[in-house]
Amino acid sequence: MSSGKGAERGGAAKHQASGARAEWPVRRLGKLCVLVSGRHIEAKDYNTESRGVGYLTGPADFGELNPVVSKWTEHPQALAQGGDILITVKGAGVGKINLLDADNVAISRQLMAVRVKDADRRFVYAFLAWQFEYFQSRANGATVPGISREDVLGLRVPVPALAEQRRIVGILDEAFAGIATAKANAEKNLQNARELFESHLQAVFTQRGDGWVDRKVGDIAKKSLGKMLDKAKNQGTLRPYLRNLNVRWFDFDLSDLSQMRFLDEEAEKYTAVKGDVLICEGGYPGRAAIWDKEYPIHFQKAIHRVRFHQAEHNRWFVYYLSAKDASGELRRHFTGTGIQHFTGETLGRFEVPIPPLQQLRRLVSQFDKVAVETQRLASLYQRKLAALDELKKSLLHQAFTGQL
Repeated sequence: MSSGKGAERGGAAKHQASGARAEWPVRRLGKLCVLVSGRHIEAKDYNTESRGVGYLTGPADFGELNPVVSKWTEHPQALAQGGDILITVKGAGVGKINLLDADNVAISRQLMAVRVKDADRRFVYAFLAWQFEYFQSRANGATVPGISREDVLGLRVPVPALAEQRRIVGILDEAFAGIATAKANAEKNLQNARELFESHLQAVFTQRGDGWVDRKVGDIAKKSLGKMLDKAKNQGTLRPYLRNLNVRWFDFDLSDLSQMRFLDEEAEKYTAVKGDVLICEGGYPGRAAIWDKEYPIHFQKAIHRVRFHQAEHNRWFVYYLSAKDASGELRRHFTGTGIQHFTGETLGRFEVPIPPLQQLRRLVSQFDKVAVETQRLASLYQRKLAALDELKKSLLHQAFTGQL
């Protein structure tokens, strides 16, 4: 047993340093560091009132370079020190890393602290950043993915002379600073494009005009919820269906449709057809899109189907919901203190300002044009962000294969 698994892990780890310069010695990470495993702390034993020491639960606490402490505990179980490299070893984001700049911070079992003792810690930090995809590939566990101490300690690290390590770190720091600035600019431009679209919607819906009337959704459309997911009771044929995760603003993500059993006689009640508006009841309440496919699609109870008596109201309604969501006003219509819902009763009472039909058509046409341009700009900036991420990966690859 041990020989097979060990050979597999050893071979995978050995691959990590296979591209290094021949003259660079290779050492296992376990020989370069001390590894501190995090420990679980019960919710009752930590607080948000700055009492005790900082407590980091996972990558959600990570900043761009250093963690952002938002919880504290007077009962620490495992402490990391300033200068430690934090690595996510359990849960979402396995392989994500951060540098710690504060002493005595408690860490959860989602994290391990790599305490470098025989190399430049920034060099090791950059090497571990290069290993993200490797860590992802090693993660196992059906419910909570994770990597082992051996996956971390067994990594084979190319270790040039200390002066060379620092030279490489200097090059990476300068390059990454430029990448960070470029990413910040692209993200700001992306935000500006979206805000421009939202401000255009807000201007129209707040100014209104002559002949506008407020109408309740229940008076101008038929609405219904989808089918409850109950594997023990549901009968019929397995068919793909929409969950609230599949409903995005103005669009659908159909890449991961689940299946549920539906009877043929349930098709009318639990399918959307072209032109229907689908709205998240929970999850992201109020998020909506129009089904524009030529084929029908089934949907789950977490989604409202709204079918307007006058078909041209559908796009107007989704734009209005989007404007209300962006302004924060839509939240006033949700129920629930923890998990919020946009209930069918509330949706039926929800009022929509309706202009005369000719004006509605003209305004929707304007919205469509602005939306298309906004999406074009968003795609441009997203491609730029992706390219910057690839550039960072490429630089790391060059650094640890002796090409810098």
